[in-house]
Amino acid sequence: MTTMTETSARFREFKMPDVGEGLTEAEILKWFVQPGDTVTDGQVVCEVETAKAAVELPIPFDGVVHELRFPEGTTVDVGQVIIAIDVAPGSGDAPAPAAAAPVQEPAAEPEAEAEPKGRTPVLVGYGVAESSTKRRPRKGASAAPEAAAVAAAVQAELNGHAAPAAPAAAVPAQGGRPLAKPPVRKLAKDLGIDLATVVPTGKDGIITREDVHAAAAPAAAPAPAPAAVAPAVAEAPAVVSDSARETRIPVKGVRKAIAQAMVGSAFTAPHVTEFITVDVTRTMKLVAELKEDKDMAGVRVNPLLVIAKALLVAIKRNPEVNAAWDEANQEIVQKHYVNLGIAAATPRGLIVPNIKDAHDKTLPQLAAALGELVTTARDGKTSPAAMAGGTVTITNVGVFGVDTGTPILNSGESAILAVGAIKLQPWVHKGKVKPRQVTTLALSFDHRLVDGELGSKVLADVAAILEQPKRLITWA
Repeated sequence: MTTMTETSARFREFKMPDVGEGLTEAEILKWFVQPGDTVTDGQVVCEVETAKAAVELPIPFDGVVHELRFPEGTTVDVGQVIIAIDVAPGSGDAPAPAAAAPVQEPAAEPEAEAEPKGRTPVLVGYGVAESSTKRRPRKGASAAPEAAAVAAAVQAELNGHAAPAAPAAAVPAQGGRPLAKPPVRKLAKDLGIDLATVVPTGKDGIITREDVHAAAAPAAAPAPAPAAVAPAVAEAPAVVSDSARETRIPVKGVRKAIAQAMVGSAFTAPHVTEFITVDVTRTMKLVAELKEDKDMAGVRVNPLLVIAKALLVAIKRNPEVNAAWDEANQEIVQKHYVNLGIAAATPRGLIVPNIKDAHDKTLPQLAAALGELVTTARDGKTSPAAMAGGTVTITNVGVFGVDTGTPILNSGESAILAVGAIKLQPWVHKGKVKPRQVTTLALSFDHRLVDGELGSKVLADVAAILEQPKRLITWA
């Protein structure tokens, strides 16, 4: 699927691209241009939020913005036109934007005649997945005359000409299916309006947005009765509506992706979670020493850094844990690399970017990668590519003061380590009860891939390193 089309030699249209991993939709967060603005090849024209991240979209050609097809806050399917560009301004009078598709409204698109063989991304670094494309069901043959009439009307409006008269068969008889463009049908559906009850005012009997709003107005906002004719009876007590007691939030973007991934993981992979409580006093001392080490200057040093290194060493000692389940081929795929995921809470929700080839990084390199990952996530700039291909994950619930939890696997991964809060607690140390820095670790793993013995070895190795960090030198 390409991301731009030509309506004429002068006007070109830019479609919502597939920005990675076969995503099927994105929400337009912000437009950086308006009709009449000049744009150049590579200029960012809008920011969209996919199911995984916020992404800036560059325009691939020069020109003047002719029309924005969707307002901010609209969720748009991949492949829909979002902006029209005049690539030859000044060559003649430009046709006015389609009457039924102003800045706030999408223009109708003809239905694809054949399934495209693949999808072409326009953003460097974002992969695509051919098998993930979703298609709307095709209409039956009986809808062909109507679709042809609507398409002809839209094309005529785009070209600046009057719409050709529709054949008699294209205008439904009384009781037939009403004519309306796809955006208008969606609007009617959202407002709960039956298009058969709407009186059309558009050309050739096509229902417009205004017609739908007019039909919805009486039901949505009934006019109050004049005070002069109000009955002289006691006023009924006010009833608090459900809308005043509840807030409904559309499930979309990152939250939608989280829900789908967690449900898919929880009901696909048989989870097992094991726990261990460990004295990390020596690890905390090591963290303090590393902060003063000149080799660590300029990077962020915290307990998570040592925990991440400990997990990488444990995986090196128990490589079978770093695997994935291939359901289609009924195979276990062992990974000889570790893309270490770090669960990050952001204003848009939980995301799990990963550090590519974390197993090959030195401690300073790992610290720098962790710092960059966290900063990018908090700024909302994590790309879909940064969240793809993870193998194991760490979630640090301790930053919220939580002791531990039973984490759900990130989809397609074999294990996830939850790190609880590090607290000063009474602990038996060298035969005496002393105050020590203690935390609880929880390791969830896919029992199809990881047996209890293997999972226990990995968790025990992580705990042993955190209790005696010098093992990093001998085991790494």
